[in-house]
This record gives sequence, structure tokens and C-alpha cells, in this order.
Amino acid sequence: MRRRVLFTLLMLVVFRIGSFIPVPNINVAMFEQANNNFLNLLNTFSGGALKNFSIFAMGIMPYITASIIMQLLSMEVVPKFTQWAREGETGRRKIATVTRYFTIVLSLVQSVGMTFGFNNMAPGLLTDQSVGSYALIAITLTAGTSLLMWMGEQITEKGIGNGISVIIMAGIVANIHGGVVTIYQSQFAETTNLFFSILKIVIILLVIIAIIVGVIFMQQGIRKIPVQYAKRVVGRKMYGGQSTHIPLKINSAGVIPVIFAISLVTFPSTIAQFWADPTGVGVANWIYQNFQISAPLGMTLYALLILGFTYFYTFVQMNPVQMAENMKKNGGYIPGIRPGKNTEVYITRTLTRLTLAGALFLMVISILPFFFTRLANLPSQIYIGGTTLLIVIGVVLDTMKQIESQMIKRHYQGFMK
Repeated sequence: MRRRVLFTLLMLVVFRIGSFIPVPNINVAMFEQANNNFLNLLNTFSGGALKNFSIFAMGIMPYITASIIMQLLSMEVVPKFTQWAREGETGRRKIATVTRYFTIVLSLVQSVGMTFGFNNMAPGLLTDQSVGSYALIAITLTAGTSLLMWMGEQITEKGIGNGISVIIMAGIVANIHGGVVTIYQSQFAETTNLFFSILKIVIILLVIIAIIVGVIFMQQGIRKIPVQYAKRVVGRKMYGGQSTHIPLKINSAGVIPVIFAISLVTFPSTIAQFWADPTGVGVANWIYQNFQISAPLGMTLYALLILGFTYFYTFVQMNPVQMAENMKKNGGYIPGIRPGKNTEVYITRTLTRLTLAGALFLMVISILPFFFTRLANLPSQIYIGGTTLLIVIGVVLDTMKQIESQMIKRHYQGFMK
């Protein structure tokens, strides 16, 4: 356990150091002057690496996008990928290898688009605008994303928690200090009504606490489906006869749908920057402006993608057909429900209702900060609660469960010795 925790912390230290190493041929001072909602949101998930235009400026989003596409292609779209998905651990390793290569391709495309787009947004960003300079920047950003991908996989294997989620959480937590300073400057440094500012801060804290309580309540909430196993006599021994239950979580997908939705919604804007016109007209500019999460169209797509990915990821993890077959093979049944097809239908119906509640909760929590920021008249780079709190709380809860399981495993090892 000590080695796993130290290894995870070491990887996070490397991530934070890399967030301050600038990409060659970039005038960071010009880039820091640019300010829009899309840029601020991406900067939140990169832990400030984007504002610094560091080697980790793209973060882990290209890998997440590649993973989404590979999972979708494995759902009876590409026969070869579908075959690999059914081969167990061997097939998963093959899919993981293809995902890594696909991540590098996406990173190259996205890095070139980011460089062109941000140079249009902040003229003078590139100190050298030659082809070689663009190639150097693209290769550097791609190498940074590849390193983050490798670090995430190493944390999952040798550290604590899901590596990709831990890196995203570390980036969000690293931005808390800057957010607090920005709120202080906007509410206290330039105000004449101190009481009103204090009251607003208290309300903000209460809203954050309410969101935290709500997220924990929904993340931990489960529906227990009773299962009874029939008694079987094998030789002189009797097996089965016990009662147990199937725990179905209200939000079985966790924070993965939110991360997936953010990655897909922001991807068109990133690519559109490649063809963006400095005059602000054209199809590319329309895509860039409307596919931001703060825009009405982008927010609508964001909410719908969260809903779709919640159902998709839940039924990938909890397969009612397989659950019904396993219960039938082991002599188990749900009281009042006939084994087989009826059990599958019952589990599917129950899981669908639970997932709807979880998906609606994720949608509300994710879009809440945009309305709250405008209502409280906070700076555009501040996002209260919502997506960031959801990711942080979800990752912390999952990591705590893994630590508990590791501790239980350690006690069992001592017992066996």
C-alpha cells in the first residue's frame, strides 16, 4: 500500500512539473491575455497547463476521445474490434494497443489545430511561424499527451485508483487556489459593499456543500435486488440455499459519462480552430462559437451526450443478459420472477429506471455551474461545483474503495501466512 501511494504521488509530481514546462517557440505572455469560456474550461481540466502552453497543454483528452471511439466501434460496428472485445483479457490488450496509436494520431491533429487556432486568438503567440516550428510544437504536444497516457496506465497498474481519472482530478485540484484568488479579487478587492460580498461568498459555500452532499448521496445510493439460490445435493453435501442480493447503483457509470461528453463536445471546436478566420465569419468560426459548452447548442449536446453515455456505459458494465444467464446456471432466481428471459427483462427494466435518475442528476450537476456563475456574477473562468466537483468526488470515492480493498487483501495475506 505504501509503495502504491508513493508511486501515485510521484506520478502526480511529474505531472505538475510538466505543467510548467513551456512548448518551444511560444510567447506565453501573449497567450495568458486570451480569455474565453472554452479556454478557461479546458484550462481547468489541464491544471493550468493550457494557460502555460506547456508540454501537457492538451491534457489527456485525446486519449479519452480515442477510447470513446474504440468502445463505440466495438459495439457491432467493426467486426474485428467486436471479436476482440469478446476475447477477454487478450482482446482488451489488443484494443488498448490500437487505442494508443489512435491517440497519437488524434493528438497530432488536435495539436496542429490548437496551435493555429490559438495563434489566431492571440496574434504573436508563435515567435516563429515556419513549418518546422509548427511541426516541433505538434510533436512536443503529442509527446506530452503520450507521456500522460503512459503515466495514467502506470498509476492504474502500480498505484492507487484509475490513473486517467486521478490525473484529471489532480489538474482540477491544482486550479482551486487560482479560483479562490480570483473570487477574492472580484468580490473583495474592488467592492464598496463588504456585507453583500461576504453574504455572496457564504451562499457560494453553501451551494458547494449541497452539491457535495448530493453527489455523495447519489454515488453511494444502490437498489438491492434479492436473489435466492436453490438447494442442491451433490453426493453427501448440500450446496446453495442462501439468500443474497444484486446491488444496482443509481449511478453505475460514475464520472466517466461526464468526461466522455466533455471530450466529444470540445473536440469539434478544437478542430474548427484549424480553419478559423480572424475576421470571425465562416463555418469554422460558427462551429467554434456554438460547440463550446457555455453556448446553448454546445450545452444541449453536452447534456444529451451525458444522458446517452450514462446508459451506454452502465449497460456495458452491467449486462442484464449475462447476469440472468449466470444466475440460471448457478440455480439462482429473483423471488417472484421466472429464471431466464423474465429475469433479464426485470433487471433491464430496473436498471433503466435507476440509470435515468442517475443520468438526470449528472446532467443537472454538470450544467449547473454555468447558470450559477452568471447568476452570482462571477468571473467567467470560475466554475462553481458541477463537473469539477463531480469528477473530484467520484474519483475520491473510487480511490477510497480501492484503498479499502487493498487493506482487506493485506489482512487476508497476513491470515494466510
